[in-house]
Amino acid sequence: MSAAEGTVRRSVVRISAPGGGYDPSGDRFWGSGFFVAPGWVLTCAHVVGNGGGGVLSGDTAIDVTDWRERTRPGRVALVLPLPADPADPPRRWELPDLALVEVAGADDAECLWLSDRSAVVPARISLHGWSRETGEPGLRFGVGTATGSDGSDGGAMLLRGEIPVAGCSGGPVVDVARGAVIGVSKGRGQGTAGLAVPVTALRRMANDRPGRERLHALVRAHDLHHLSRYRAVGTRGSWTGVQHALRPPGAGAFTPVLRTHLFARLAELTPPATPGEVMTLVDAVKRRVIQDPYQPGTEHDPRTWREGVGLLYDLRDTEGQGPGRDLELEAVLLYAARVAAAVSLAGRPEDEKPLKELSGWLTGREEPLQAVIREEIDQILHGGEDGPGEPSGPLAPEPRPGTVELRKTVHRKIVPDVPAVRARADVLVEIDPLLYGDSYPWRVKLLREDDLVTLRGDDRGVPRARLRETLLEPIAEAVRQGDVGEHLAAVEVVLPRELFDEPLDSWQLAQPCTAEDGTPLLDPDTLPLGERRVVVLRDRRRRDVPAIPEWRRRWGGAQRGPLTAVPLRREAPLRGHDGPGRESGRSAYGRLSDAEDTAVPVYCGPVSGGPGATAMEAALAAGHAVVIWRRCATGHTDCAEFHHRASRLVGEARTAAGLHRRIRSLRIRSGDPDDPDPDALWARSIALLFDSPDHPPLPEAPLHAPGVRPDPLS
Repeated sequence: MSAAEGTVRRSVVRISAPGGGYDPSGDRFWGSGFFVAPGWVLTCAHVVGNGGGGVLSGDTAIDVTDWRERTRPGRVALVLPLPADPADPPRRWELPDLALVEVAGADDAECLWLSDRSAVVPARISLHGWSRETGEPGLRFGVGTATGSDGSDGGAMLLRGEIPVAGCSGGPVVDVARGAVIGVSKGRGQGTAGLAVPVTALRRMANDRPGRERLHALVRAHDLHHLSRYRAVGTRGSWTGVQHALRPPGAGAFTPVLRTHLFARLAELTPPATPGEVMTLVDAVKRRVIQDPYQPGTEHDPRTWREGVGLLYDLRDTEGQGPGRDLELEAVLLYAARVAAAVSLAGRPEDEKPLKELSGWLTGREEPLQAVIREEIDQILHGGEDGPGEPSGPLAPEPRPGTVELRKTVHRKIVPDVPAVRARADVLVEIDPLLYGDSYPWRVKLLREDDLVTLRGDDRGVPRARLRETLLEPIAEAVRQGDVGEHLAAVEVVLPRELFDEPLDSWQLAQPCTAEDGTPLLDPDTLPLGERRVVVLRDRRRRDVPAIPEWRRRWGGAQRGPLTAVPLRREAPLRGHDGPGRESGRSAYGRLSDAEDTAVPVYCGPVSGGPGATAMEAALAAGHAVVIWRRCATGHTDCAEFHHRASRLVGEARTAAGLHRRIRSLRIRSGDPDDPDPDALWARSIALLFDSPDHPPLPEAPLHAPGVRPDPLS
């Protein structure tokens, strides 16, 4: 790493208390950091946390001193995670333990290259930072290996080797084989062990609206800086040159120079709103280039277009490919063309110029590409031209400047996939029956068209009172990976019947946010789940055995329609919950079994206990796959109105799929905290069972506590 050591040293800074940068003794020295973009230093939260609440809020400036002993004022712009009481920072900072510091007057700073890869370990590494171990502060250097977490979940990386001493916290961890920063030093362990935070943990910045904008501004400044630096000094003294020198023989045609140019052009585009937008394009390119049946395998959480490129490395190592093809180059350029197409589809004026530059750069490449790939890139960007022997079609209108034209006037042999017209995946939340005492095991999965991927889970489970706090972040992660543009992932919750009345549709994945002037912002991510996207419930118990014929028959009837409503409890529409003559479970089963296959049971109260639960048991035994009820409506007298309005709702929907938009609209109208719609108040806390017997396939045998097996007739 000797060729890069000087470049790294010029990027690493020491962080001190106000006035500490000019103190030769270093008594007020806190730790290290490094420039990642002009004017921006990345460090650990616990380093700047030494300054207390004033520093963490950005009100108090700190000293940032570079390798030339120039000290500038810096202000903390972001802390992950921000402690509950900034005035009393914790002794042990929770992961990801990162902070961004804005440094005034540092626009000329030399910056390190942040890795674009999702899997960053194992790797041979060098570590850099400042330390007072020998008295006055000085730069320290160490080498070793990084193992452990691959960074996909923001967990800490384990470091082994010559770990630098105290004071190097906040310094960079550099992958010496690729010439890229993969982590931030967090602290020492025992012996030669250390911990670091992977740079992929920066993605957590994008989990809220202000952080999302800041992350993309940072990445844009980072990538534009490296292109500017390469243009100024070439391969000598730039990270592009360092990476070029580190490349092994036969590494392929996607060179560091190409990557630097491409990343700068991608950084100028409107960034992706969700990881699902990136992964949809990555998946499509892998299926196209690999050509064998493609299984996505491990899920990733990319937040920028450049990370999609990082997911397309090393394709040339895939088995079954013909010799002589540079799969990595083909995949990257196809991906870049698809990014241009996806961004162009939104039609934002600010994207016109960068799209035109990216399009011209892609079509002007002289690297060796198969003719079919070069033609496909041209088709994605411009619609292509008539091929030899193909009949000519009418001339296409000139595309608007800065856009790519996806409409084809002539059908070609190669027709690229059109942008996604649905979510990349829906989200499946599985909650198992009680297993260990009062704990419910759970899993959060991505429900794709052709596979099911588990993202998070806990087989030991959590108590009912902790389900919400436990599941919010895994669900938020899953919907980010499922959403593509305006197409939002649905949330399907498979749960035991005693949890049917949990207010899942009212959960909020993000806390409400405000503008700088304190004005509340209507950020869609902060809306209750059921007001933003489809939220349906499914029955956990009947998934443990093969689907009964009645269930399959009624599911098919609900899909065909037209739907009609039938009372879940016979007496409810006439006498309410507490009237005389309650229907028994056996009677309800007989009546609901005789109902048409297109009938939807409706009930004006909760179903997880009491008479409502008895009636729900009967409906499920009779095979009903779609049920509507109100999960928390007791002590009321409007059952007749609820059943009348729900019956009309079902009739207007006509099919089961038609219910989604109408129920979401009712949740929005009745849930407005400032001005609820009087005509929608009847639907407050409305819930929907929407339970397919076939998709996804039945799970494997469920877990049971040792020595305990459920009674199949219970």
